[in-house]
Amino acid sequence: MITIIVGTNRPDAISRKLAEQYAEMLLQKFQQPTQLLDLQELPIDFISTALYEHTGKNEAFNAVSSLISHSDKFIFVLPEYNGSFPGVLKAFIDGLAYPNTFRNKKAAMVAISNGTQGGLLAMSHLTDIFNYLGMHVLANKVRIPQIHQHFNEGRVTTPFYLELLEAQAGQFLSF
Repeated sequence: MITIIVGTNRPDAISRKLAEQYAEMLLQKFQQPTQLLDLQELPIDFISTALYEHTGKNEAFNAVSSLISHSDKFIFVLPEYNGSFPGVLKAFIDGLAYPNTFRNKKAAMVAISNGTQGGLLAMSHLTDIFNYLGMHVLANKVRIPQIHQHFNEGRVTTPFYLELLEAQAGQFLSF
């Protein structure tokens, strides 16, 4: 199973819309179903009720965590926040069972930003974490800088970026 993770809990996030578009592309072009995990679905209090000595005690967090444990591949859609990825994603990762949640599993990354770097640092930081956790990260990482110039009516519309996303998806399926 492939899980697409929306790397923020921001309401009405472009990341969510891009994740939905990616899932649609995988289904239509490659007949590959996916499941979507939006970090907005995390319990609001998970940092104080599901981490550290509270591991396994928050049923709502456990349900979200179960989605992760039953997946072999992940696509992370990352907005760039302050030169990295959102802290809620790091807190979520920290709440998952260590060391085996991501070990020997596979990930692809798509990053977006308002700036000109397109989330390059966000992907670099997350790649370092996944390397530490033993996850294999696809080298083909798509970044979309100045996202508002390439996004209309809830979708990426620039042909160049659509081609990059499709190429990445094809590689990821055989990765």
